[in-house]
Amino acid sequence: MASKLSYVIGIDDAPFDRAFRGDIAVIGTVFNGPRLEGVLRSKVRRDGANATTNLAKMITGCRFADSLQAVLLQGVTFGGFNVVDLPRLSEAVGLPVVAVSRKQPDLARIRRALLDSVPGGKRKWRLIEQLEPARRHGSVYLHHIGVDWRAATALVDRFAINSHLPEPLRTAHLIAGALVAGESRHRP
Repeated sequence: MASKLSYVIGIDDAPFDRAFRGDIAVIGTVFNGPRLEGVLRSKVRRDGANATTNLAKMITGCRFADSLQAVLLQGVTFGGFNVVDLPRLSEAVGLPVVAVSRKQPDLARIRRALLDSVPGGKRKWRLIEQLEPARRHGSVYLHHIGVDWRAATALVDRFAINSHLPEPLRTAHLIAGALVAGESRHRP
């Protein structure tokens, strides 16, 4: 199945100052194989609860929606601790979702932060807790919904053209950084 997944969207949030409260820009890049087909923009509330809904609206409402075959996310949280409900997002858009992280999530630290200081932290922790633990694939860690492990890793490998991150995520990250800072930053 993964060899047939060539039309995907990669989504990352823009950087923000720790003290900032409000909406954070989210960038989606649509790729058909190695070719960038389009760029989308949405927003999520810092530490809010609208990431799943807003990402689903961005995906289903775009002109590429009928062509998309998979969703790649830069992790499971956007805008700080606005946690994406991966199964609900997959169901809402009718596509497999693979969340890619550069580092293994520190679940104890995430749990403490959510339960101690984030509005709706218990509900958000349950969303993370319901997921199978992130599994290492090369130098990244993956959560996958709607696609098995073999297909998820093949998808990541297919799009990891210029780095260990899939190109749709790398490109979304670069655009999101430029949107805020006027210039993109490289993160290994």
